[in-house]
Amino acid sequence: MKIIVLKFGGTSVGSIQRIKEVAKIIKSYSRKYKVIVLSSAMSGTTNKLINMSLKISKNFPDNEYDTLVSSGEQVSCSLLAGQLLENGVKARSWMAWQIPILTEGKHRHSRIKYINKNKILKYLRSGGIPIIAGFQGIDKNLNITTIGRGGSDSSAIMVAKFFKASRCVIYTDVEGVYTTDPNKLNSAKKIQNISYEEMLEMASLGSKVMQAHSIQDARLNRINIEVKSSFVNKSGTLITKRKNVINNKIITGISSTDNDAKVTLVGVKDRPGIAASIFKPLSQNSINVDMVVQNISSDGKETDLTFTIKSIDLTKTKKIINKNKNIIFRKLIFDKNVSKVSIIGVGMITTPGVTFRMFQALARKNINIQVISTSEIKISVLIKRTNVTKAIKCLHQEFKLNK
Repeated sequence: MKIIVLKFGGTSVGSIQRIKEVAKIIKSYSRKYKVIVLSSAMSGTTNKLINMSLKISKNFPDNEYDTLVSSGEQVSCSLLAGQLLENGVKARSWMAWQIPILTEGKHRHSRIKYINKNKILKYLRSGGIPIIAGFQGIDKNLNITTIGRGGSDSSAIMVAKFFKASRCVIYTDVEGVYTTDPNKLNSAKKIQNISYEEMLEMASLGSKVMQAHSIQDARLNRINIEVKSSFVNKSGTLITKRKNVINNKIITGISSTDNDAKVTLVGVKDRPGIAASIFKPLSQNSINVDMVVQNISSDGKETDLTFTIKSIDLTKTKKIINKNKNIIFRKLIFDKNVSKVSIIGVGMITTPGVTFRMFQALARKNINIQVISTSEIKISVLIKRTNVTKAIKCLHQEFKLNK
């Protein structure tokens, strides 16, 4: 039995007309495969439900939150199954508790642990197409759980794993993964093939096509993903193992963020463990520290420590640092007018001079670099937010991504 998993995002099922079009796509696959479908809620539904919970309480209980926001998928799955039946295709909707899809972890951020295949396999053998609610599961106590933002992608990838699907297709409102954000650069090109590692870096560094944890699930389970549009009949982008990717370019893509803030502690009294003393309380408050640079004075007695966080965490970070009695410093500086721009590509592993070319290209455009961080396949720089578009354009040209 050759199984394919199709996942449709909120915009793909955002209206009755869109649901009618999606039903046609599903039917076309059913001629060749046994099809399992996962659906997100109709676009805007989840945010509407979250806003309703906030009108009740800003501290809405986590378990009730999961019960509430998971209801959007029930609507879209039912409508999609109904449309397929109207088209003469055997189909029915399945909620996570009916299968069941078992999760572990905390409410709002659970992870799929196990999927019982028996009922779905029996339904597939009978000629039916199961329409499964993404984003949701149940825990060991039969409480409804949700998998967090982008959870329907993770649901689809884990379904593909447990059912040993030949492929997982993620349908969205874009035609695939691009060399950079097409909204910031018109000359951005669609990437035909990209490795898990490159896509993981792009997702974590600002690309909005898929969430990083979904890519990680696919990488760990070696699930090939095709990202494509449900609005046009065109090929998408294949996310796969590095050895399957044929690419003669050094750099595969460029990502940028628009929600960073820079924090600098000036004149910190230096001693062993001082960095841990600063970052421990931030970690305990779920504040993620990203780029870090430390400059030690010539006499070794003081250090300036700069790091980046999400701008939403800035107020909380200020309070935590000012209350921290384990550190002594002269001045605390914050800057929200910054963004991180990153180049990503496995080609830089074996190609010298990539860092120089990046820095030189930015210098030609008079763009100053404030902080630098690197990994095996990416180089990130922190710059003024007003320079982001200019930086993306010059780097896109420097590494010939528009060809």
